Amino acid sequence: MLKLHRPYLILSAAGLLLFPVIYAVMGEARPPAQWKWLDILCEGGTSAMAGIWLLITLSSRPGGLVTRLLALGLAAIMLGSWADCLDEFFHVAKDQLWDNWLEALMPLGMLTLTGGMYYWRQEQFSLNEHLQKRERLFRDHRAFDRVTQLAGADYLRAQIRLEHARAPGNPCALVLLDIDGFHRINREHGQREGDRVLQAVGHMLLLNLRNEDLLCRYAGDRYAILLPGMVQAQARELAEHLCSMVGRMRHASPAGQIAVGLRHACTLAEGEPEALLAELGKAVDLAPAAAGGGHGLAAA
Repeated sequence: MLKLHRPYLILSAAGLLLFPVIYAVMGEARPPAQWKWLDILCEGGTSAMAGIWLLITLSSRPGGLVTRLLALGLAAIMLGSWADCLDEFFHVAKDQLWDNWLEALMPLGMLTLTGGMYYWRQEQFSLNEHLQKRERLFRDHRAFDRVTQLAGADYLRAQIRLEHARAPGNPCALVLLDIDGFHRINREHGQREGDRVLQAVGHMLLLNLRNEDLLCRYAGDRYAILLPGMVQAQARELAEHLCSMVGRMRHASPAGQIAVGLRHACTLAEGEPEALLAELGKAVDLAPAAAGGGHGLAAA
């Protein structure tokens, strides 16, 4: 990951090496008797810790605005503290202001770092909302599907039964989605690219669901969605929206863009899960082979 951020590392290393040269040329070395070891320890330690934080940040994040602000802020704090530390070893005349400008990097870095932390906070809110949609799976500590990191059919059946027991009088809908012509994607582009399509579709679906909804990889190229508190008409409308969103995707592969379409079927999650899912499977097989097509079952 550090290779992605080489400019920040080169800039920081250049500053650490260049600053002592500037102080040695423009200033006058202080005798060791005038060194203030407590100040040297505090200011040098601040510079060292900011450098360590910079390396940790760059080694754990991809590029982008948040990383750029965090990196620039930490680098400025490191260099500003380093300049403040060098001031203990070299005397600079008061009429020279260049060392004040170098030391001013520290408050400027703190301001930049604060901006980075603000946008990082916004980023975390988005990630947390995304992860909340997998909360049921996290609580159960079951293994994720290897490809999509979603729960499987067994977990879905257990959650349907749980919804029946937890809120027997409340509506709960069930939607089954099928990727149209997925076997052709595997045949023409390979299984690895097919797995990437499954992942991309899963992410798109998650982004368009509520936190309380449960998305599972039911089987092969099929996804099932449990929708607590939703009636069948609402579920059908949501399914059509999901099909529309996925239909707008143009998945990028080495051989070119891959258009992806979904078929759907929906019903109320009432009755035995096995029977419900079997009926939905038959219905989705008969659904129109189009991104926005679908078929609705009568309430069970």
